[in-house]
Amino acid sequence: MNLLGMLLKGLLSEEVLKALVKKTGLNSKQLKKLLPLAVPLLMKMLTKNASDKDGAQSLLAALTQHTSKKPLAEQVAEADTDDGDKIVGHILGSDKKADLLALAGQSGLSEQQVSGALSGIAPALLSSLSAATSGNSGKFDLSDGLDLGDVMALVGGSAKPAGLLGSLFGPKPVQAEQDSSANGMALLQSLLSFRQ
Repeated sequence: MNLLGMLLKGLLSEEVLKALVKKTGLNSKQLKKLLPLAVPLLMKMLTKNASDKDGAQSLLAALTQHTSKKPLAEQVAEADTDDGDKIVGHILGSDKKADLLALAGQSGLSEQQVSGALSGIAPALLSSLSAATSGNSGKFDLSDGLDLGDVMALVGGSAKPAGLLGSLFGPKPVQAEQDSSANGMALLQSLLSFRQ
């Protein structure tokens, strides 16, 4: 299972969802609809940002500040949402508002609800990426053959994302799992190649 699959499986676990429900006020069903749309987008934008040396070095510096080894549920429960909002802003850049609106349209949530949920998971996302790039990703190895298509089927997600998300991931969500710019593989390769 690639990084995207592991992250989605971890974030959609019962413990993490409970922590995120408590933190955001959203319910589990809303989060199960949002996260399989949002996490591949964040991964794709992280990959884009780290595609050159300056971007990769900037992200590697950010990863040194997010090295929690606590379980994902604890990281989400303890997340500093102001820090999380800054992280999301750095990841999405000038497209932040448009991306949040697109995710809101796809998930049936408000832009504010989407922003709150992403701010709640962003520090844990960076800690997971930090562990993966430092060779300590074993504790995140949740593999059991689950891929994005399986996750989407489990949570009742749409088979055809529309609009911005559709153009990013193609006609079927499973393509995000196979797309190296969204599944984390290109991101890890880029970060590892630029790490000094």
